[in-house]
Amino acid sequence: MKLEEYRHIAVEGPIGVGKTSLARRMAEYAGGQLLLEKPEENPFLGKFYEDIRRYALPTQLFFLFQRANQLQDLTQIDLFTKTTISDFLLDKDPLFAGLTLNNAEYELYRKIYRHLQPEAFTPDLVIYLQASPATLAERVKRRGSSYEKNISETYLWRLADSYARFFHHYEDAPLLIINSEHLNFVESEEDFALLLRQVEQMRGPREYFNFER
Repeated sequence: MKLEEYRHIAVEGPIGVGKTSLARRMAEYAGGQLLLEKPEENPFLGKFYEDIRRYALPTQLFFLFQRANQLQDLTQIDLFTKTTISDFLLDKDPLFAGLTLNNAEYELYRKIYRHLQPEAFTPDLVIYLQASPATLAERVKRRGSSYEKNISETYLWRLADSYARFFHHYEDAPLLIINSEHLNFVESEEDFALLLRQVEQMRGPREYFNFER
């Protein structure tokens, strides 16, 4: 199935893995609609990376409402007119909450999440990008975002592990798992062509692609 034949593709992965860059490239290639997270709109995010314990709940709730609203808007779009590419999956949202919230906060979050969850639209394909925590840390540092400057490599290790655990059990949509350690989908036409080929060759509910130069 060709990229432009999908209605909705979600690109996922931990911070620094390149999911937003890939989503942009795919939307441009398919002539589709782009649906992106907007971390710069979260007023708590910078403070969160300075003091995770204190700002975890407001940061998480802001993102939850933001993503739910975006996906609700998606349900109003004629999904048969063009492909929509997003750089987030609402089903993954509790992953961050489980890393940062205490028990009482997490229970409150779960109640709100369960209320919003039915509004989520299940993608036709999820692309999960992987990379080592050391690579994630290097990429985060290189892009120089002001609100990410205080992210620790320890947090990235925990996050990468949580993503791996989440997608190990994920079955809601077809899943393509890609090790992006040695791939550059934005600057390399060859690498992007490899990705397109993997998408077109998807046959089962879960496939893996591990490329080494």
